[in-house]
Amino acid sequence: MINKIWMSMLVIGVVFAAFNGRMSEVNEAIFSGAKDAVTICIGLISILVFWLGLMRIAEVAGMLRGLSRLMEPFVRKIFPEVPKGHPAMGYILSNMSANLFGLGNAATPMGIKAMQQLKELNGNKDSASRSMITLLAINTASITLIPTTVISIRMSYDSVAPTEIVGTTLIATICSTLGAILIDRFFYYRRLRKGR
Repeated sequence: MINKIWMSMLVIGVVFAAFNGRMSEVNEAIFSGAKDAVTICIGLISILVFWLGLMRIAEVAGMLRGLSRLMEPFVRKIFPEVPKGHPAMGYILSNMSANLFGLGNAATPMGIKAMQQLKELNGNKDSASRSMITLLAINTASITLIPTTVISIRMSYDSVAPTEIVGTTLIATICSTLGAILIDRFFYYRRLRKGR
């Protein structure tokens, strides 16, 4: 469905530009957009490689395991259906740790693996379990200490202070994560009450 929407917007835009004699502007936008995309991608790759390298060093040094141990009691309360020692909990903690450091691209594979494990716990049903919904909500909101992707984009556009976004990002992501957890719990308990 999304592909059809994007394709129709593209076709309508080109047809509209052709009828109004503005095809040269469309061509210019296409080439400048492609150039910007390459510039941003190279900037993002360098920053992501740097942070992924740091994450790997932290993992080998045992820092991520320590962080996971610190987060585990809190995460257990959020995901009470996940049995202790189940692989899903490890993937959830890895996903949350990667999101904490602003590494959304590194968090995605862990989130997918966590969802697969949670689906198995749910008996491979097509409907999402409470834990799957909670993980999706938290993963989308996710508290971020260091927004590496945003910093790298700001650096690629020659920002004077690319890291000044850190404080506001932390406040915004704490609010969004708390909001996601509260809304998730509200609908969960509401559904429980209706089921009685």
